[in-house]
Amino acid sequence: MAEEIREPKSSKKTILNVSGLKTYFFTGEGVIKAVDGVDFEVKKGEVLSLVGESGSGKSVTALSIVRLVASPPGQTLDGKIEFMGRDLRCLEDGDMRKIRGRAISMIFQDPMTCLNPVLRVGYQISEVFRFHKQFNWAKSMNESIRMLKSTEIPSPEERAKNYPHEMSGGMRQRAMIAMALACEPELLIADEPTTALDVTVQAQVLNLMKALCREQETAILLITHDMGVVADMCDRVAVMYAGRVVEYTDVFTLFSEPAHPYTEALLRSLPRLGAKRNRLDSIEGLPPQLNRLPQGCAFSPRCEYSKALCKQKPPPLTRLCEGHDVRCYYPINGG
Repeated sequence: MAEEIREPKSSKKTILNVSGLKTYFFTGEGVIKAVDGVDFEVKKGEVLSLVGESGSGKSVTALSIVRLVASPPGQTLDGKIEFMGRDLRCLEDGDMRKIRGRAISMIFQDPMTCLNPVLRVGYQISEVFRFHKQFNWAKSMNESIRMLKSTEIPSPEERAKNYPHEMSGGMRQRAMIAMALACEPELLIADEPTTALDVTVQAQVLNLMKALCREQETAILLITHDMGVVADMCDRVAVMYAGRVVEYTDVFTLFSEPAHPYTEALLRSLPRLGAKRNRLDSIEGLPPQLNRLPQGCAFSPRCEYSKALCKQKPPPLTRLCEGHDVRCYYPINGG
């Protein structure tokens, strides 16, 4: 049988365009610039990853998109979040609730804290169908079982009757995926969906996400700090540091020709088969406090290539070539 001809990623329609996004937290210790001018886009059917160390602004970016940042103390001050031609920042709360769970779904990091412990899993999934598609009780429960079956959970009819604590971590995560994909969303935001899982279950969950989203042409915004997951899952990558995107390119270029010193340092810290060194490379120092950012480039205190200009003013995001942007005065490749 002839292989299916798929539309090239580059020609697909942009469904999410984030530009100039700024989300700050106003605290007693000062203003924390968690997201400080973030730009990226997600095309239909592709996987874009936000990567970086903890505290780089990945999760706050995702929560800003679906308008779930707690206020106070958080507030999205500036930027556009254009989703399928509509700026989500301008929508009324009621309109935004209709988009969450239907057009945009989210898988959170720890399903145990996101699933209601006193409600059966099948009931929680059925709520999505009752709210967004106005299905009756019987039909919504049948659809819940169908979604659990699609995630390859054994005995889905019985598992639908389970409470979250009666399931393993992998099963809970599969239930979250079933809930997120119930209404065939245009965009799935996955915030470190495999962090708490062992390696075998992690691979199964990632393969499941890829397969289901390929069938439904759902785009994925994947948040992770695991570069192995990035290499396996993603089409394009936005590397974040201190609330900003410091490199933005396709996954092949990122691994073969990283341009930002931070990206290079992340890749250098990965374990490699056959490596002669006994210890992994590490990035010296710690990420800056977001309420006390350095005057120049936020990465300059940890950067082995840092020069005087780097400490004077923050570098802009500049284009090295088509599809490859970097926030650095002295990029490693292409400078």
